[in-house]
Order: sequence, then structure tokens, then C-alpha cells
Amino acid sequence: MIEALQAMGSVVFDPYLVVLILITTILGVVIGVLPGLGATTGAALLLPFTLTMEPVHAIAVLATIYVAATFAGSITAILINTPGTSAAAATTFDGYPLAQRGEAGRALGIAVVSSTIGGVFSVIVLCIAAPMLARVAYEFRPPEYFALALFGLSMLASISAGGTVKNLTGGVFGVWLATIGAEPTTGIERFMFGNYELFEGLSFVPVFIGIFAISELLVQSKRVNQIIDTIGMKAVKLPSREDYKKIWKTVLRSCGIGTFIGVLPAEGATVASMIGYAEARRWSKNKEEFGKGAIEGIAGAEAANNAVNGPTLVPLLTLGIPGDNVTAILLGAFVAHGMRPGPQIFQEQGPLMYALLITIVLANILFIFLGYILLKPFAQAIQLKKAYLVPVILSLAFVGTLSTGADSDVIIMVIIGVCSYILKKFQFDLAPLIIAFVLAEPVEYRLSQSILYADGALVHYL
Repeated sequence: MIEALQAMGSVVFDPYLVVLILITTILGVVIGVLPGLGATTGAALLLPFTLTMEPVHAIAVLATIYVAATFAGSITAILINTPGTSAAAATTFDGYPLAQRGEAGRALGIAVVSSTIGGVFSVIVLCIAAPMLARVAYEFRPPEYFALALFGLSMLASISAGGTVKNLTGGVFGVWLATIGAEPTTGIERFMFGNYELFEGLSFVPVFIGIFAISELLVQSKRVNQIIDTIGMKAVKLPSREDYKKIWKTVLRSCGIGTFIGVLPAEGATVASMIGYAEARRWSKNKEEFGKGAIEGIAGAEAANNAVNGPTLVPLLTLGIPGDNVTAILLGAFVAHGMRPGPQIFQEQGPLMYALLITIVLANILFIFLGYILLKPFAQAIQLKKAYLVPVILSLAFVGTLSTGADSDVIIMVIIGVCSYILKKFQFDLAPLIIAFVLAEPVEYRLSQSILYADGALVHYL
């Protein structure tokens, strides 16, 4: 407990880190409201720039982008009836109708407060659940780790709505990408075709940027001159006392729903927001208002999708299994900084973990202040033409990839980006691909460890 308080205090009283969290929160919200972008693209673009940071600062930046962009999806959902992320889809049901009635500021205020409560609640759950699960997993040996990573791969069949065949196809492609290079135990060359720059395999940075940023830019390039009609907003209006009386039960209920959904593999914020909205309507005394601008509908969806953030990190931190695209990028950042999430992480990297927790709390609290002061300028970013946005993001992608120090990474980024774009054209979800790419290495490594540990006798554990 003393170690945890010291670690959290080191964040709160570190001016540089606090300013970094503030800037990243603003950047995360802007990325979340920009057309075609989101938490995944933002995290992928920032990943290479975090490699030169201290581990605490790097993880804090990526975690802040994660929670800030999740909230930002509600801005476009309310103002233009287009959710910035799929997790904000349920927010459109009542957020946009309320905005059409001239109460866009009130709708955004409800979303800000509900998101903040859901986010802080999720961190409390993470603080309690992660160390407990880590103590259980501490007894794991290489065979158990292999089985766990293999279980993570098995989730690919149902991790998205693309269908089992497409999910598994994307997963196979991700595993193939992970096998490029020398086999870690024997040194046998695989899929290198005489190019020894691939000896150590594909780096996380060009793969992530190619899959998320480049493919998305190719998609968005077809709509460079698209004009978006937005609803005017005078100012953000925080909930009144009457509003709080109407939504407090809904918010608490949705926090519980988001927490439960967050710990389930392959579910996530989208499912949580839909269930949170449905339950808000089911328990409401004013069911007829839903779909016409009910603030309970906004609160139910936003509290639920933000309450997912903390529990989603539990399997990542304690078991090393990412549950979605952004947590896969976070895993890549951990590995890049020489850390492997697992049962020992709270013992070996305790200060870093508790610093991560307080970072997420600070980011969520900042939503209220930023929402009240800067949400109107954020809303103006929605009207930015893609013709101006695409070159800027493309430049960041190339600069970020070049910062890793290998010119060949740029070629890898472009090739993987084009391949990912083709997969998108055929309605493939990229989540199974990236999660398979991340999990393939620990599956192979733990299998080799298990065989050596058993001296080649597979019946050793029976």
C-alpha cells in the first residue's frame, strides 16, 4: 500500500508528467473527434514517439489516448449523429435528438460527467481485480502460459462481427507476419527470402502504423471533400441537480454493466454501451422519452462504455492477453520498453503499474474541466476537411516509422498498410489480425519453454 501511494504521488507531483497527461488528453479528444480517426489510430501513430520516453511517460501517453478518444466518440455522436467510435453508437439514439431540440450543450454535459464517473469507477475495479488475479497467475509455469496464450488465439474466431471464417483468416495472416524472421530457439530462417534485415522479425511500429493508420487513410482518401453538417452549440452545460436525480441510478447500473463486460474476452465497449442503454430504458419510468432525447439514455451508454476501460486492462496486465486493438498496442509498448505483462508485473514493475492507474484517473477527471472549457473548439474540429487531414496524418506515419531507425520499416509499413486496406475492402475486421500478430510470439516461445521444461516428454504433466 505504501509503495502504491508513493508511486501515485510521484505522478501527481511530477509537473512534467501532469502536463504530458493534460496535453495528451487534449490530443486524444481531438483525435477522437477528427473524421476517420479514433483511439486505435491515435495510439498507433504515437507509439514510435513513445519509444524514446521513460516507461512511465510512454505508458501514460498511450493509456491517456485510450480513455480520451473513447470519450470523444460521444461528441460526433451528439452533434452530427455519427459516432466517432463504435462504442458511442448507442449515444446517438438520444444524444442527437436532444441536440436537435437545441440542447446540444446539455447532452454533451451529461456525456462528460457520465464518462468521467464510468472511467474512474473502472480504475477502482482495476486496482482491486488486477493484483488479485496476478497473485493467482503467479503460480503459472510455462505450460500454463502456453495454454493461456493459445486460449487468446482461440478467441479470434468470435472477437469481431466479421464472421468466423474471416476472423480466422485474418488471424492466420497475423500469425504469419509474426513468424517472419529467425525462429527464436533454433535460429532457422523463415520467410526472409534472403533479406537479413528481417532476421529479428517485424517491428511492432511499422506493423501497427500500417494496419491502422495507412489503411484508414486509404479509406478516408476517397472522401477528402466530404462536408459534414453540424448542429450549433453555444456552450457545454453541466448537469443540473434535477438531471443528477434522474441519471444517478442509471450511471451506477451502467458502471456495473461496463465492468462485467470489460472482463469478458472479445466483448468490449460497444457491447457494454448497447446493454447499458437497453437497461437504462428498461428501468426508466419515462420509456416514452427514449429515442427523443432522454438524458438517461445518454448517461447509460456513456457510463457503460467508459467503465470498460479499466477491466479491459486486467487480462493485459496480469496475463499478457490483449482484448482489443488498443490494448494490443499497449502490449507492444510494454515489450518495446523491455517489459512483459504477466503475474510478476506488479512485483517487478509495481511503481509503473500504480502510476498507470493514477494516470487514467487524472485523464478522466480532466474530461470535466476540458469538457466545460474546450469542448466547443473540439466540436469545430469535426468540420475539418479530410483534404487537410490526410497529408498531416500521413506525414506523422512516415516520421514515426523512420524514428525507429530502419529505412526498411517504411517499406514494411506501406506494404502492410496496402494489404490491410484490401482486407478492409473485403469486409475483414483487422482486430483478429493484430491480436494474432501480438500473441503468436508468446505462443511459440512458451511452447518451446514447455518442451524444454518437460525434457520433450509431453505426458510429463498428465
